[in-house]
Amino acid sequence: MISYNKLIEQLPTEMQFPMMKILDQLREEVLDTVTKADFKRLENVVSALGDKTLELAEAQKRTELRVEELAEAQKRTELRVEELAEAQKRTELRVEELAEAQKRTELRVEELAEAQKRTELRVEELAEAQKRTELRVEELAEAQKRTEETLREVVKKQDRMAKELGGLSTSFGYFLENEAIAFLPEVLKKKKDIDIQVMDRRYIVYADGKDDEINIYGEGLEKGKKVYVIGESKSQFGKKDADRFQKLLDRVSAHVRAKVYPLIVTHSVHPTVEEYAKKNIPGLEFYKSYEMKRSHPFSIPD
Repeated sequence: MISYNKLIEQLPTEMQFPMMKILDQLREEVLDTVTKADFKRLENVVSALGDKTLELAEAQKRTELRVEELAEAQKRTELRVEELAEAQKRTELRVEELAEAQKRTELRVEELAEAQKRTELRVEELAEAQKRTELRVEELAEAQKRTEETLREVVKKQDRMAKELGGLSTSFGYFLENEAIAFLPEVLKKKKDIDIQVMDRRYIVYADGKDDEINIYGEGLEKGKKVYVIGESKSQFGKKDADRFQKLLDRVSAHVRAKVYPLIVTHSVHPTVEEYAKKNIPGLEFYKSYEMKRSHPFSIPD
């Protein structure tokens, strides 16, 4: 069994002196009241008490160590709590920001809802306008049909008028040609001393099989030599007519191989056109329709 002194030495410093005092007091009291056997038993009790006290001391150390660990854990907990408190503050701030954003979103949604209502109203107005437009288009389509029908009638009338005018123009053309054919022999005799033997309208067929219609065709004698008179009658004579007549004369001259007198019988011709034609067609003579009348008066047949 461990002695008192060794037991006391194992106690914490602050407990060693009080324990020594207690043991000394007990020793004195035991010496006064108990026998040796009783003292032995008491000593055993005290020894057991010392063992128990030592166990309590160890438990106290462990408790103090645990308390230190708990204190460190508490510090860490408090630090974590502070961190969580800061995080909570940030969360609350973010929540406030989100609440403000939500308010703005709700306001925007209301604005969009109003805009949607206006859009729907506008769409309805456009739909009504579209209906009116479609109705108007149908009306215009009907009007277009009527217009096209009217135009077809007008075109038909114009075609008939064109045919009538064409026939009338042809009639006047033939009339002018007829008068020229009738009176040119006398006019050419007076102005050119040409004795006309043939004066009519005819076709000249060339060696290649092609042909030309000659409005005024004449054959005659000039100082005993055969000559030809090739002419056209036009109510109004232009530069294009002069170019076409020049090409006709080239073909005829190459065919007859004799002197050709070119002439034009017309109601009127512009001075610039007459100058142009005479410059490009040597020997060309212009005869006005009124010259035919003066030479030999006539009346227009029915």
